[in-house]
Amino acid sequence: MKFNKLFFIPLLFFLFAAKAQTADIPKYEYRAVWLTTIENLDWPKTVVRTPSDTLRQQRELCAILDSLQLLNVNTVLLQTRVRGDVIYPSRIETYSHVLTGVEGKSPGYDPLSFAIEECHRRGMQLHAWLVTMPLGKDQHIKRQGKMALSRRRKELCTHYKGAWYMEPGNPATDKYIVALVEEIVSNYNVDGIHLDYIRYPDRTNGYPDASLHKKYGKGLTLAAWRRGNITRIAKAVYESVKAIKPWVRVSCAPLGKYDSLSRYSSLGWDAKNAVYQEAQDWVYEGFMDILFPMLYFNGNNFYPFVLDWQENAHGRHVVPGIGVYRLLPEYGGWPAIEIERQLRTSRSAGTAGTAMFRAAHLLEPSGEVGRLYGKVNEYPALVPPMDWASDAPDAPAVMSACRSDDIVSLEWTGVKAPDGHPAVRYNVYAALGDTVDINDIRNLVAQAAIDTVFEWRCRTWQSVAIAVTAVNAFGVESSPVCLSFAGSLSCPVETVNHPQPQGWGQRVEVLDLYGRRLYYGKYRRVLDMRGLQGGLYVVNVYDRHGARLFTRTVFK
Repeated sequence: MKFNKLFFIPLLFFLFAAKAQTADIPKYEYRAVWLTTIENLDWPKTVVRTPSDTLRQQRELCAILDSLQLLNVNTVLLQTRVRGDVIYPSRIETYSHVLTGVEGKSPGYDPLSFAIEECHRRGMQLHAWLVTMPLGKDQHIKRQGKMALSRRRKELCTHYKGAWYMEPGNPATDKYIVALVEEIVSNYNVDGIHLDYIRYPDRTNGYPDASLHKKYGKGLTLAAWRRGNITRIAKAVYESVKAIKPWVRVSCAPLGKYDSLSRYSSLGWDAKNAVYQEAQDWVYEGFMDILFPMLYFNGNNFYPFVLDWQENAHGRHVVPGIGVYRLLPEYGGWPAIEIERQLRTSRSAGTAGTAMFRAAHLLEPSGEVGRLYGKVNEYPALVPPMDWASDAPDAPAVMSACRSDDIVSLEWTGVKAPDGHPAVRYNVYAALGDTVDINDIRNLVAQAAIDTVFEWRCRTWQSVAIAVTAVNAFGVESSPVCLSFAGSLSCPVETVNHPQPQGWGQRVEVLDLYGRRLYYGKYRRVLDMRGLQGGLYVVNVYDRHGARLFTRTVFK
């Protein structure tokens, strides 16, 4: 029988390891990582100048993803728009120089498409990370030449402190950013759109937007008008994504502190007042699915603000961003144990997971950070469902189920997805005994299976229980269909005088009264029935050619 090997999960620790307490083993949790492309920081390290460089560049990404998979990372935020340039073939913006060393030059393949395929191959989501407002410093704009947005659409841009930015105060900026987003969502199988720097520049004293405020402000204060501009853009992006593919997740990365708290000051560096991001209002109003607040602090600059974000999640997902780079001496020299504390605190606060900034620091050569991360995230986790956006799909209906020796085989009817939506996939859970807890991630034996046929080598003669659920594109899971399979049978079956020479190749089969096969294997004079409930069973014995020698009805 066929089964989906792609997301098959090893079973050794699921079924035979001693069960620990489940309180610190979440089934659903974002294990996200920012994977930066700017300045070739995380990837790529190799720039494409020859055909062989293409393969090296691709292998670099695969090696990173393999390492992240070993740490149970399930979400990659890949920097897709860098600074007014992109890493995919776009009709709107040019190729970034990070791929080839030359602005505007194609690497000879589609990096975004390749990255999506490789993430999905490993059971990870890929969210396209777009740097929204910054377009780059003067030197970068000079390198882009006539391809620079500040030359093509100068009315959309503002020059400030030696760098160029998209201008939030110009209503036409919305359409430009939305066009970029729609290009990605329409053409690629991304799991999310992630907006970074969807805000005004840092330290806006002297920012030159007075004339725009006068033209478009409509009597609002400068601060209220600026907040409204950023909110308008965020809402336009959200609505455009949902109009094309409502299951694609929209997120942003606000500053780590939303506002000052009653007991803890933001020290003048917060999302709402410093850069005009009203991100908590965005989830309240329902046009942001996930917030990744950049909480790159420690002590009282981290813990109270995590709680503040979570208390104002309004049913959406809050995923604290953790600054792994702060372990470096030049960025604070934190002890590595601080990362573990922040991971555990975020989980205890009820957040939807954590995001690590950035990949290279999580995978630093000594492996110390990876070991701490793996200690906290010992088991895999599923990406949390967007249950506010979708009802649960119908449960699958089992068509056939049987157990033969140590092989359990299932087949179920497929669940139809709504028109235009991705196909429904299936999760399979298994546990020893008569029941299986689908809320225990350690019982998950196959994730996001495409096929409706599943075969599992359970490697035990004990009773096992199996559950199958349908999962839609929003990650929402159906109620389970559960089956239990008896262990080996215990009753004498030799009741006729057929000769049974050694090696004759007889087989024995046990059916319940509904005709469902519970066991099929080599003939034994005594079969163990301790795993079965009391009742009547049918025992058939076959010769090596498959001809039935005799049938017996037995009662337990």
